[in-house]
Amino acid sequence: MRMPHWPTLPWQQNPKYDLENILQLLKILESPHQSTPPVIHIAGTNGKGSTVAILKSIFEAANYKVHAYTSPHLIEFNERIILAGEQITDHYLFEICERTRKASETLNMQPRFFEAVTAASFLAFSEVKADILLLETGLGGRLDATNVITQPLLTLITPISYDHTEYLGNSLQVIAAEKAGIIKPNVPCVISCQLEEVYEVLLNKCNNAGSPAFCYEYDFIIFKNNKHSFQYSTANIRQHFSAPSLLGDHQLINAAAVIAAISLINQQFHITKQQIDTGLQNAVWPARIQKIDQAKYAHLISNRAQIWLDGAHNSNGAQALAHWIRYNLTAPTYLILGMTKNRNIKDFCSHFYGIIIKGYTVKVLSEPSSYGANMLAEQASCIGMVFSPAEGLIEAINQIAKQTQNTTINIVICGSLFLAADFLKLIQGLSS
Repeated sequence: MRMPHWPTLPWQQNPKYDLENILQLLKILESPHQSTPPVIHIAGTNGKGSTVAILKSIFEAANYKVHAYTSPHLIEFNERIILAGEQITDHYLFEICERTRKASETLNMQPRFFEAVTAASFLAFSEVKADILLLETGLGGRLDATNVITQPLLTLITPISYDHTEYLGNSLQVIAAEKAGIIKPNVPCVISCQLEEVYEVLLNKCNNAGSPAFCYEYDFIIFKNNKHSFQYSTANIRQHFSAPSLLGDHQLINAAAVIAAISLINQQFHITKQQIDTGLQNAVWPARIQKIDQAKYAHLISNRAQIWLDGAHNSNGAQALAHWIRYNLTAPTYLILGMTKNRNIKDFCSHFYGIIIKGYTVKVLSEPSSYGANMLAEQASCIGMVFSPAEGLIEAINQIAKQTQNTTINIVICGSLFLAADFLKLIQGLSS
């Protein structure tokens, strides 16, 4: 279903931001979070969803049943809750939300949207059998609704950068401290590639908590062999793996953190190198440098245009996407950009300078708090690139088509996962 019947109005936020509400809810629901399969808890700024996707693919290649909790969704809310490898059904989603709604009424409580759906999700994770739960935080860590798990099997922190500063703070150290809130005593923590100032915060947290840290660059590292393979190395081992199906060098770093995580818990799961390799090649995570089948948009533009979809929405994401475009796309590239408010437009767009021919800006239909196309174009053009506003995705594509006619080109749609959702709905004939 597009959204559950309850809770409603996800953009309305309760100013109270702590774990009190969800802990009360879970208590009324008989503490389902204490009856889940073993948990890998994942926080960070970029790469959380891709990391979950790669982990899920590897565990499934080894014939394990996997629960997963991610956000946001692209088309249907059910995407957020994976039960033993399958999206939750509409019927079961309605049931767990209704039980959580009744629990909140018992407490005379109006929980925040993410608190409510996280509590409901724990009901499903406790009631359906699986071998592992891959649990992604929403936006923080310390006060994130998922952080009611006190004894995960492992924690993993993906690269941290500036994002959600209105909630998490205005410095990388403060943001890192919030993300580090998932680190637990005596629970190993895999730390992916970070800036030095972030490493310092995370390692201090691990030391203070008595959490064994396993860090990229310090304890493990990868070397790219070619487009098809990479080398994963620690002080004791050197292994070669196939490149992940997810495109971009940043996905090699995500893959390295996943391999490190598997190695730390493999006495319990016994996953082979071949199963890791298979999982890397089979991972699927939409809107991450996703090549769209030309047949799906042939009615919009000629088949000489290849459309790519990416959910990059902050500076680090833009940098990774721009790097991939520079070294992998040979035909002229056009950008269609839509962004939610409170994003640094100029910083985001600066990474594409000298890489794209022209950009078009659109309002994101799936996100009420998005920039208007005119304002976005004005700000994006300040860095010396040409951006023109468009009424929507179809008009932007039509404008590019008029300019290029039958020329072979690439069109990259980015700036927000919600814009990616707009495009996927468009080609599926769905309304926003």
